[in-house]
Parts: sequence; C-alpha cells; structure tokens
Amino acid sequence: MFEIRRYTPADKQAWDRYVSKARNATFLFYRNYMDYHADRFTDHSLMFYVGSHLHSILPANIVGDTLYSHQGLTYGGLVMDIDVTAADVIQLFREMNDWLRAAGIRRVVYKPVPWVYHQHAAEEDLYPLFWICNAKVISRDIGTVIFMQQHLRWRKDRRRRLRKAHDLGVEVKREDNFRAFWPVLENNLVDRHGVRPVHTVEEIELLHSRFPKHIVQYNSYYNGEVVAGLTFYLSPQVLHGQYCSSTPIGKQVGAVDAIYERAMYEDFPDYQYLDFGRSTEGDGSVLNDGLVAQKEGFGGRAICYDTYEWTL
Repeated sequence: MFEIRRYTPADKQAWDRYVSKARNATFLFYRNYMDYHADRFTDHSLMFYVGSHLHSILPANIVGDTLYSHQGLTYGGLVMDIDVTAADVIQLFREMNDWLRAAGIRRVVYKPVPWVYHQHAAEEDLYPLFWICNAKVISRDIGTVIFMQQHLRWRKDRRRRLRKAHDLGVEVKREDNFRAFWPVLENNLVDRHGVRPVHTVEEIELLHSRFPKHIVQYNSYYNGEVVAGLTFYLSPQVLHGQYCSSTPIGKQVGAVDAIYERAMYEDFPDYQYLDFGRSTEGDGSVLNDGLVAQKEGFGGRAICYDTYEWTL
C-alpha cells in the first residue's frame, strides 16, 4: 500500500507543506528547525506515500542500526493530517517495520507527540506500537501542564511572591534580548545541575530569526538588571516554557512569578494549555521534587512523556 521514501533536501517544500496541515505537528517539525543542528545527527526521516499523495511523515535520525524518532527533538512520532485513519496506521507500521528491516535497521526508539499538542485526536500510532511492534516503554518523564481556561488559583507561596514582585516594582519585558538572559540561565544550570542549555545563545537567536512568532522571550528587570527570564515556545494551543531561570535576587523578588502572570493573563489568555516541561532526570527514574513542586504551585498537574522501543 505504501511507498516509503527517505527524506532528502529536495523534499523540503513537500515536507513543510505537510507539517502546516498536520493535526499533531508543531513548528519543531519544520525543516528550518530540525536542520539547524543537522551536523549532529544523521537524518533518516521517512515520508509515506500512497500513489502520488503524501500520507504521513516521520521525523527521524539513525545511529548505527537504531532508528530514533528524532533525537534532536523533544517529541516526534508519526505526523498525521486529518485524513489518516487507524487502519492506515496499523498497515503503515507493518510495512515500515519490513522496510526498516530490509534497510538493516534492528531497533527503533520512538517518542510520540504528547496529546496536549494535538489539534485533533491523534493517537493512532499508539495502538500499533502495542499490537504490531510489541513495543515497551523504556522511559517515562513527568511533565506539568495547566489547563489555562480553568483559571486555577495559584498556591499561597506563589501568590505571595507575585505580590512581592508588584510591591518592589519588578518590570517584565517581552523582548528579543536573549543575550541578557542566557548568562542567568547558564550560570543557574551549571551551578545546580552541572549542565548547559541545549541551545547556545547563538542557536536560539538563529531559531528565533526563523520562527519569530513561535519563540518568545520575557525578561524580568529589578533595579535595571535582568534577574529572571523565560523562553516560551508557542504551538497552536500550547504555551511551552522551554527555558526558565532566575538569579538569587530574582527568586527573592518573585521575578519568575511576574513573568507567568504576564504571559498567562495578559498576552496569551486564550491558550488552552501551559506546558512547564519535564521535572525528571536521566531516563525518567529521578523526580526533581523541588522543581515539580514549583510548577504545581501555579496549578499545574502531571502528564507523561513516554519513549518506546522495539526490535525488528
């Protein structure tokens, strides 16, 4: 039924056109986002055709004899438009597994798009993972999400910090000044976790130049200094906090709370979900209690980001 092709740069226009109409896609799947770090990954994205019609796509890369749905992205999985059906996807996984096996692939690691990012129900891929692939969950991360239209009350300590930010005159600016925030982010991550941000400041500036409507920066100022910042990724219905950090002074004056208030209640009040991101480390087996408690203080509760694996 399906003709399976490996993506090439000549397919960019067709790929991006499909992403623009898919029901479970975000801007992370456009090639201008995926390819900014093309030097780090061997792309092995797949395009599934029925006759001349592009049926669905799979962002992917390859390492040895393992296919990953793509390691350079937070989530991946089969990207589908509204016409794709459950029966289609069952057959697709049968044929994809045969195609991958013939290509020398022996293992698949698969990260489906979390349901909050679906613009219409889109879990057709989860059924053949169970039935056709006999896949197992190899990691499960806890994320925290707010259903924004429920307008849940913030926890008492968060409300107290927000009042303090107001009283002390903390100023929140929505601006393209990533360079003022990045030292705050880098210092915090190095001091607390011994790691650096996934993106350098040059990379986030490049991505912002390509997706100015989808990548938004907020900085909090106190006494003229940047004391906290939040980098948001915007998808059609989700406000996702990609990076969040503050200085010790920023923590004292409620600088992050002031940003969330601005984003949630002034700039994006009609959004359905706010995704704070993950609070687990490693393969998901370690929960950062303090981090998840901070997110829960705004009213967020858990969703899971699963990673599946199967052998061919």
